[in-house]
Amino acid sequence: MSENLARQFLIREDVVFLNHGSFGACPRPVFAAYQNWQLELECQPVEFLGRNLTETMRVPRIALAAELGTVPENIVGLTNATLGLNIVAQSLDLKPGDQILTTDHEYSALEKTWAYVARRTGAEIVVVNIPMPLTTEAQFTDTIIAGMTDRTKVLFLSHITSPTALLFPIERSIAEARKRGIWSVIDGAHTPGHIKLELDALGADFYSGNCHKWMMAPKGSAFLHARPEVQGLINPLVISHGWTADSKQPGAKGAFGNSPFIDELEMQGTRDPAPWLTVPAALDYRRDNDWTSVQAHCHALAQDTARRLGELTGLAPLSAPEFCAPQMVAMPVPECDVDAIKDALLDKYSIEIPVFKWQDTCIVRLSVQGYNSKPQMDLLIDALTDLLHLKGAAERRVS
Repeated sequence: MSENLARQFLIREDVVFLNHGSFGACPRPVFAAYQNWQLELECQPVEFLGRNLTETMRVPRIALAAELGTVPENIVGLTNATLGLNIVAQSLDLKPGDQILTTDHEYSALEKTWAYVARRTGAEIVVVNIPMPLTTEAQFTDTIIAGMTDRTKVLFLSHITSPTALLFPIERSIAEARKRGIWSVIDGAHTPGHIKLELDALGADFYSGNCHKWMMAPKGSAFLHARPEVQGLINPLVISHGWTADSKQPGAKGAFGNSPFIDELEMQGTRDPAPWLTVPAALDYRRDNDWTSVQAHCHALAQDTARRLGELTGLAPLSAPEFCAPQMVAMPVPECDVDAIKDALLDKYSIEIPVFKWQDTCIVRLSVQGYNSKPQMDLLIDALTDLLHLKGAAERRVS
């Protein structure tokens, strides 16, 4: 399976690419569709961007909404999830003393986003530490709910965490936030195409996710989803042709006939819309290649590799298997110079993989996609055994 699929990707053959989670990788047929959109744009830019863009941009919204369990009116195409979450964070009316509740597993760029918002508004960031290892849903949810107070205005959670590759069971936390009148804002950067996602059923007020990671669309394709009841809270970061003066009036239409939520965010000056327009091709590619089966194979490979490394290090996993992202796993390793290990993996073994320190834990974060193989996992285990001197440690434990 992996050898056939590897030929469908553009990843360099001299690199063992185990870092799909950072930026994704685009299959050749999807990349060809992307280039076709760019070519069409360049052949008649005025027609493409001036006369046809509103209708053209609607097509991916329809396809993506069907995939993600919502309606096209609730999502808008953006360039990345960080942008979507910044739009939300900087739109909400926060005041001094308000609290933003979040966890110690969040993506550093969004930690900075909320720090900026807190500095500007006087709001306070409250970080709860999720008990580790994560083994039950109640363990997570009880911790989140215990952090809520009458001053909590925002609940900000990752669905799949970036540093720890955990799949947070966020459903009950979102429901509790709704009961208390707390806005729920979800970072879904790693989620679309990674797990089955039903946005309307999930019930988050705001959810932003990338299509260029696990959905395998081109770089620069993402979305922001907002429940209809809260779309009027959103303000664009850039005021351009999509803005209308009466956008906050009940029943107002945007400048291009959609809702203000869509028109104000989609139409913010000239940009290359080709990545967003390629989302339907990415969805077609997944269906044509039975990606559900591919994902199951990748999940098994990721979990087996984590198990093998754990047997060598003697270190416990960060969670029970059901709370680990299906195709991405953060594997604890012994104390080390993480930058030196990362560089040595690339320089000596041609393995591209993130190695970093999260809190007091050194982590190798493995991503497994359809182009990866069991021999690549074997090479990773051998390389880490060599660089971290794991074989001797394993032999001492046996003796």
